[in-house]
Amino acid sequence: MTRLTIECDAAHRATSESYLAGRVLDALLREDYGGLATRMTRTKEGVQLVLPSGRRVRLAPGRLYQDFVVAPDEPLTLDEVLGTLAAIADPGDADGVAAFTHECRTALRAHDLHAVRRADVLARLHRRSGVPETVVYETLAAFADHPVYPTSRSRLGLTDEEVLAYAPEFAPRFALRWAAVPAGRVAGSGSPPGWWPAGDAASVPFPVHPLTLHAVREIPGVVVHDEPYLVVRPTLSMRTVEVDARTHLKLPLATSTLGARNRRSIKPGTLGDGARAERLLREVLLREPDLGVVLADEQTYAHAGHEFLGWMVRRLPPGEIVSVAALLAPSPAPDGGPRVLDDLAARHRDGDIAALLADYLHVLFTWNVRLFVGYGIALEAHQQNLALVFGDGTTRLLVKDNDGLLASPDRLLSAGLAVPRFADERLLTDDPHALADVFVTITLHLAAAAIAFGAGHGDLVAHALENALAEYGGHPMARLLRARTLDAARLVGKSMVSAGTLVDRARVGAADINKHYGTTGPNYLRRHRRREVNP
Repeated sequence: MTRLTIECDAAHRATSESYLAGRVLDALLREDYGGLATRMTRTKEGVQLVLPSGRRVRLAPGRLYQDFVVAPDEPLTLDEVLGTLAAIADPGDADGVAAFTHECRTALRAHDLHAVRRADVLARLHRRSGVPETVVYETLAAFADHPVYPTSRSRLGLTDEEVLAYAPEFAPRFALRWAAVPAGRVAGSGSPPGWWPAGDAASVPFPVHPLTLHAVREIPGVVVHDEPYLVVRPTLSMRTVEVDARTHLKLPLATSTLGARNRRSIKPGTLGDGARAERLLREVLLREPDLGVVLADEQTYAHAGHEFLGWMVRRLPPGEIVSVAALLAPSPAPDGGPRVLDDLAARHRDGDIAALLADYLHVLFTWNVRLFVGYGIALEAHQQNLALVFGDGTTRLLVKDNDGLLASPDRLLSAGLAVPRFADERLLTDDPHALADVFVTITLHLAAAAIAFGAGHGDLVAHALENALAEYGGHPMARLLRARTLDAARLVGKSMVSAGTLVDRARVGAADINKHYGTTGPNYLRRHRRREVNP
């Protein structure tokens, strides 16, 4: 792997490494990997975690998701944490441990790259040097670490040059490559936009991300064109790029993020399932016009039966679009507040940050609770797949990438809706607790709590959820959701590191690694709950 010379201040490097090491140890403790939680001890000095080396690490009460975390001022090295991992790991997880060790090293390298380039990127964003507004927010969103997954900056398998050239946090622009795919292999829906290159009777042009070029060249019968075409910019998801302010293009990427098993390729059937899910949600919105939600149009796509041959055109609505993941990122305005959230509040809510967050949480919970209670649908719409849309004095919630939702056939039929014929049968379940798991871990933890608590207004979360549930009184699904959230002793969490990288897949025990649960954390809703609910 090519490595650039990075002149990173030694003090900054030590701080960055301690921060990453602490997040990794927090994740291992939260998921109780290797029985790590049994090494916690209480003494007159407080709560400590005794590492296999004998080192005692001071812990502090966890704010969200887990009971205790590494104390903020406790110095750690990545070698200490990785040494702990090796000592407690199951022998059967040797490959996963090796992969996660590499993941941690590449994440630290990414932190170094970002530390060196951050000021330059921010300066370009502040000047708006040819960077469209929507891409500004996508870039800033990439400045923030994932709320739970510790090595989210890792881009597995990429060189330093490739990270700088294609990762969203560096605000690059690049040209796509294209390949001629035999027409008989292609299935899809809709017609490509007018800027799409022309094909012929025998072949269909498919866009190819430069990082996937080597893999596509190896596919029999596929011919890669010599000349690049169409300059694009990466969005937060990296495999989705912006063509213009209202058009995104999703295409396979030959890398993994948020775990070695979370490949960024596109499996056959996924794009069709996403389109089916979108149509289902549009049917709901026709019945529920008061929800303040708009869906991205993701009905135009094609696939050629290979994980690296697929694409989807996403069309966005009018208005100013700001990714929810960008709200806590640094402000793009030279004279603005410290965060994107502050600037938006200044422009749209007379500087009232709590009011802006309350508006967001109201729409978020009204929408998701109605889906859950009325239709048996739980969306895997986390902070990356949600955006605020400002326009005409209104604030709406934009929802995209719906191919990970979970829906109950019985509940859909009871509501008079047809059950979509998903290619992936894992998207359907009549287990209400499986639906609740998705609601808690995605809608509540990532879309709501991570943002509101991060902004210092965590009390708004319970209040908004109470109001959304109050509409349904004693409805069985509402009672279940209340029991799993507001009234629960503890809240379920996902074992993302264990399922995504560490644990041998045969021992994970989940059909979908993105829906592998087993961890629990304190119920922050009960600690920050208001006594009254607005009528």
